[in-house]
Amino acid sequence: MPARSRKLLQFTAACGVAIVVSTAAAGAQSAGSWVMKAPLPAALAEVGVAYADGKVHVMGGSVLGFTGPYHQEYDPATDKWRTRSPLPRSLDHVGSAVLNGKIYAIGGFVGGAVHKDGQNTAFEYDPALDTWRILAPMKAGRGSVSVVALDGKIHAIGGRDPAGTTVGTHEVYDPATNTWKDMAPFPKARDHMAATVIDGKIHIAGGRFGASTDRTNLHDVYDPQTNSWTPGPPLPTARSGLAGTLYKGLFLVLGGEAPPNATNPENEAYDPKTDSWITLAPMPGGRHATMAVTDGNHVYLAGGSLTPGGAGATNQLIVFTLP
Repeated sequence: MPARSRKLLQFTAACGVAIVVSTAAAGAQSAGSWVMKAPLPAALAEVGVAYADGKVHVMGGSVLGFTGPYHQEYDPATDKWRTRSPLPRSLDHVGSAVLNGKIYAIGGFVGGAVHKDGQNTAFEYDPALDTWRILAPMKAGRGSVSVVALDGKIHAIGGRDPAGTTVGTHEVYDPATNTWKDMAPFPKARDHMAATVIDGKIHIAGGRFGASTDRTNLHDVYDPQTNSWTPGPPLPTARSGLAGTLYKGLFLVLGGEAPPNATNPENEAYDPKTDSWITLAPMPGGRHATMAVTDGNHVYLAGGSLTPGGAGATNQLIVFTLP
């Protein structure tokens, strides 16, 4: 890693004491609460985030405009970060998922031209060995692609191609054969979405069709049994550049980008039991360009940008908990 990149990854702030972020609205306690934990060693935006082996991993992204192979690991038990083996190449907007204890980092942009030069790269990280393995590439290069694990395979959905055009491409990776296969394309091409798996089906919410102002509230559901997509109840707030995870049976969709001047603090959750959305405690300040992961008890969001674009990159780690 270049000396300049290493320098950028030095701690810029001491590990802070957790700060409880209160909500004034009635019933806020039932809507959950937020705390801040030890910050990232450096501000990072457009990162891939994954939870594996009891740790939160933050991969790739941009530091002060420099896309890098950054890889930081957070231990919730000690509230401390450490540097791990870097990505095999510098990437931002990389998609990530966890399968059988391994982290998969899929696609991404290489920096330079914004939202162009989407890559077809696929990497597998073993937390126990702190090593990366290069996998068979996707058929189509894409950045800001939604990635989830389902039924022993990795799904890579949507994103932007090397020319910067949003696509509906849907490929599935099989670790057993190290091969990719085309599946039913996404109904409406877009990127910068939130995705998760609920009861054996993939749910994708929000995103953008083109420019960052062209955001949507669409919610699409993929059934692997029929290899088909159906619409779900729309996201209450149209957003893109958002984060999502399955937490306590709810599909949490957090944050987003609202250019030209704002980012979204919204925390909205889809409840599959009622097939409807509910509103939870908002984040302590809007942000985009990060991902959400959970250990089952808490939801973690690390880095991202507090303003539209990447100029507001942050090193904050915020943690959400429902009672």
